[in-house]
Amino acid sequence: MRDSLLAATGFRRTASAQTRPRLGLPGLYPGRVVAVSHPASIVSGAYQAQNVAEMMRKGMMELTGAPGWADAWRVFFEPGDVVAIKVCPVGGRLISSDGSVLNRVVDGLTQAGVRPGDIIVYNRYRREMFAAGIPQWVPKGVGLAWASEAYDLVQHDIEGYDRDTFLELALALPGQDIREEQVRRSYVARVLARQVNKVVNLPVLKHHNSAGVTIALKNLSHGFVNNVERSHATPTLNATGTFIPAVLNLPVFRQKVVLNVVDGVRASYEGGPGGRAQFIWEHKTMYFGTDPVALDKTGWKAIDRKRVEMGLAPVAESKANKFNRFSFPQVEHIELAGILGLGEFDDSKIGVKRFELKA
Repeated sequence: MRDSLLAATGFRRTASAQTRPRLGLPGLYPGRVVAVSHPASIVSGAYQAQNVAEMMRKGMMELTGAPGWADAWRVFFEPGDVVAIKVCPVGGRLISSDGSVLNRVVDGLTQAGVRPGDIIVYNRYRREMFAAGIPQWVPKGVGLAWASEAYDLVQHDIEGYDRDTFLELALALPGQDIREEQVRRSYVARVLARQVNKVVNLPVLKHHNSAGVTIALKNLSHGFVNNVERSHATPTLNATGTFIPAVLNLPVFRQKVVLNVVDGVRASYEGGPGGRAQFIWEHKTMYFGTDPVALDKTGWKAIDRKRVEMGLAPVAESKANKFNRFSFPQVEHIELAGILGLGEFDDSKIGVKRFELKA
């Protein structure tokens, strides 16, 4: 199994664990968020590749101040980098990372001089990624990797993870023995710990029933480590508020996550993190930044606006219902991540530049 996981990555060498410190979280542009909307980014439920490409170009150039598409990517990446693109397929074919966005990220990386063989499209679960159709969008020569075969309730498998890189936290599932290492530890995927030196985070703008929202922060925390079920095991055992920032406080995340591109062309405001058609709306907006806290604060507000519009309480005040197990989801993970220095939470330190492209 280990050999099959390694072979699936499609790259020919192991990356150095080193990266330029200035690129680490919160990145080159703390508090800076660029929001780009396009009225025709999605038509009849289908992403429009040319319009998405225009959004991506505008967003990257405005974020960096670079004069062109390739120049913007060269701010973060260079030849010799080995880069993971963390996709988000949890919502299945209803609401997951889209191929039109993924392929523009791959293009940007290659424009910066990163070889296709040094680009890895990654998700924690193989079966989940294939169910969403993501592998069919991966360009030839680009790697595909995962840490586990599929979701399960125990999540103590270690095959695709690095035994030397983990979060130790006194938190367990009911009935487990906290004295056991695999119970109190969440190990980091080997792809992140050993095989890449940079990460492009490609989350989707979504509601989450225990964390309130799942955007940049949670796509990383629950996408790169095992033993995450303990963070939201039951309606009365919800520790996402502390678990998410604790994971991202690990040096491997601080050093390697250099860019976040939030896909909000299609978004969800209730019933997450899975895809429920009745709660998905065409937000037609993408968000760009190096600061995942500022991005999540901005995305949280967008989801709350939609919830209020639809007659629902804001996520932090919502209660359990037939679609969600948790009352008062712990959206405070965003604030705590800010306190830990992973980004800016204070609105006075967040600058959102908005651009509306024409059809």
